[in-house]
Amino acid sequence: MKHYGKFYIDGEWVDSTGTRQFEVVNPANETPFATISLGTEKDVDRAVAAARRAFPAFSATTKAERIALLERIIAEYTKRQPDLAAIVTEEMGSPKSVTTQITGPADQFKQAIATLKTYEFEKRIDGNLVRREPIGVCGLISPWNWPVQTPCTKLAAALAAGCTVILKPSEYSSVAMVTLAEILHAAGVPKGVFNLVFGDGPVVGNAISKHPDIDFVSFTGSTRAGILVAEAAAPTVKRVAQELGGKSANIVLPDADLAAAARWNIGRAFFNAGQSCHAPSRMLVHETQTEQVLNYLVEEAKKVRVGDPSDAATTMGPLVNKNQFERVQKYIQIGIDEGARVAIGGTGRPEGFNRGYYIRPTVFADVTPNMRIAQEEIFGPVLSVIPYRDESEAVAIANATPYGLGGYLFTSSPEKARKVGTQMRAGRVFLNGANSNTAAPMGGYKQSGNGREMGVFGLEEYLEVKAMIGFEDAA
Repeated sequence: MKHYGKFYIDGEWVDSTGTRQFEVVNPANETPFATISLGTEKDVDRAVAAARRAFPAFSATTKAERIALLERIIAEYTKRQPDLAAIVTEEMGSPKSVTTQITGPADQFKQAIATLKTYEFEKRIDGNLVRREPIGVCGLISPWNWPVQTPCTKLAAALAAGCTVILKPSEYSSVAMVTLAEILHAAGVPKGVFNLVFGDGPVVGNAISKHPDIDFVSFTGSTRAGILVAEAAAPTVKRVAQELGGKSANIVLPDADLAAAARWNIGRAFFNAGQSCHAPSRMLVHETQTEQVLNYLVEEAKKVRVGDPSDAATTMGPLVNKNQFERVQKYIQIGIDEGARVAIGGTGRPEGFNRGYYIRPTVFADVTPNMRIAQEEIFGPVLSVIPYRDESEAVAIANATPYGLGGYLFTSSPEKARKVGTQMRAGRVFLNGANSNTAAPMGGYKQSGNGREMGVFGLEEYLEVKAMIGFEDAA
């Protein structure tokens, strides 16, 4: 079993100052395959000092220099995609057939280049010179469900802005970040610009959040953890951007293509084994059409191929770990106890599995808006179908959770689409299964977070605004 005991700090691999280790388990067979060192506050201090030293020079680089660096990263990343794919399959159970986990990160770097090429860091406003400048040293805290894409989304924007960073990945998906660090090193990222420290939230995550020499923290994870990050960051008054939990609704209006809506909802809700904060885990269907839609949903759910993620035929692998498995099992039982009807799926592993953190893809019918399965984020392949009487009630149900990350809408009417879509309190609203793209800002309303990632809005999270008054004649 391999041990990853070094962190990447100031352009070198260095030993951790701590002694704690974490065992990384393959969720498909529940077998440990690696250990990592868990960092300490001293490790964070070393990484922050390196990033602080590197900031003056890197923040002064030109757009052309940063674009060239991002292009080199893409070239090196492309070479290592097969390595990353194998690691992500082993450490978090992402099926080999699902390529988005690995192709998506390159798209983030490409988008950063496209954004940077046209972005103006200075403008004149009523005779004032207004500049946007790199915010400084940034702490990036990323989750396990998108172990490569989320770090790369943050990193691409930070580098494009001219910031230096300390990355803390989830302890459940740190192995892939070793390869990412190797990619960045090979691409010639200057010493101290990128630093990697493994660790858990209570120690390393907290140290990053409260560190006085970190200017900005970008966090993706649960709402509960996001609150702790914000609390730790508050005494130093640093800016914090967060993408947190979600309970996204898919409103299917009566004039929609019901079969297409059901097919898309199963595919999107069960993608990544439902471990996605944007998953449409609530499907809102007109009360006269629920049984028809349920029939479509059941037929689509039957097509989901649960199995070994290393098998190319598998479309849904296991959940990431035992805790997540037990959490989802608990919620399925809660749904049953609350009186919801299991249309397909239910508790226990799928037939033929006695090991691995596999979940039966589950669709609940007869769900009411106040049930826990309709209000709380489950983070697994569990879909709640909720009937509504009219459009206004559908919007009210969609908005009646603490979350506001994603919203989805199916209708054949452009007028209804605009009317309903503008009423949905969510950071992103998709019409008729439209594909996501990296130029559109991503982030949430309410307890789904604050700040945005991707495109221009993602870049600006890493920039401060400076007004220079009386400089209208300065060169």
